[in-house]
Amino acid sequence: MGFLQTEESKRMEIEELRRMLVACAGVNGRKDDEEFRGLRDRMDDDERRRDEVVCVTSGVSFLGLAIVNRLLLRGYSVRIIVDNQEDIEKLREMESSGEMRTYNNNLSVVTAKLTEVEDVVEAFEGCRGIFHTSAFVDPVGLSGYSKCMAEIEVKATESVMKACARTSSVKNCVLTSSLLACIWREGAKQDLSQVVNQDCWSNEPLCINKKLWYALGKLRSEKAAWQIAEEGGLKLATICPGLITGPDFIQRNPTATIAYLKGAQEMYANGLLATVDVMRLAEAHVCVYEAMNKTGFGRYICFDKVIKREDEAERLESQVGMPKNKLSGNTNIISMPFELSNKKLTTLMSRTLRPCYNQF
Repeated sequence: MGFLQTEESKRMEIEELRRMLVACAGVNGRKDDEEFRGLRDRMDDDERRRDEVVCVTSGVSFLGLAIVNRLLLRGYSVRIIVDNQEDIEKLREMESSGEMRTYNNNLSVVTAKLTEVEDVVEAFEGCRGIFHTSAFVDPVGLSGYSKCMAEIEVKATESVMKACARTSSVKNCVLTSSLLACIWREGAKQDLSQVVNQDCWSNEPLCINKKLWYALGKLRSEKAAWQIAEEGGLKLATICPGLITGPDFIQRNPTATIAYLKGAQEMYANGLLATVDVMRLAEAHVCVYEAMNKTGFGRYICFDKVIKREDEAERLESQVGMPKNKLSGNTNIISMPFELSNKKLTTLMSRTLRPCYNQF
């Protein structure tokens, strides 16, 4: 009897060991499957990007070039829109100097007038995504960013958005707006939150009264874009960056820089003078675009830091050639302690997506 009990015990132990091995194999199998699926998804994403054509308007601009380089690095096929032969020559020079990176010949250039819808439709054909960087300068080269330029910016954005809606291949669009489209508000006339975030819109009459044409152009362009996107069923995301900085930014982006800094004293006094490095901004554009395939959309504020101290203000003054104490030396401005928030974009770039669609 004792012998039989020992054999039975051994049999039970062997059976239990077998069950444990099977269970372990199942766990390891699931883990291997998960790792394989993750690798397969990454490979599928790489393959999708190689086959996906995206278009960047004003691709020779300071920001446009950074976005193009980032997209090429990520494996996308990129089409750049230019509107004159001079821009084509500029691209050739940048490619020769190494400033423009090319990968596997997946970069192409087309000529189109952004204010002409038919031109833009033809340029967009076959593209899945559009990056409209809204980079414009005075065509005469005299007045910088004038009221006329604001009107041209709005017209071009309307043309681009209508072309997106009419081009069957286009699914997503990322529009570069500006933080200036969020911060110019009449504090005395409204019960405003002290936090400026993606829900905030600048006051149009205030921008007109202060002759803030760059802010007005960005504000009207973004609102027009949202309206056309809604009417045309187009998926849109807008990025509202602070002052775009980076290597030689004042030489490479003079019109937009000078136009952005109109009213800079008041922005500084209110804690709203923010900057963003061009490479971080380009990364944010690509991140938002890729998130649009899942749940990312809406408005995103993007900045690296807020200029709050006098030494920071002096450094910016030196970089852009402003007189010393131009930003911080005006004691007649009443300070309002606003706080800027780019939490939504920071959360997105950490891959934790929280969708938000904001009506204006």
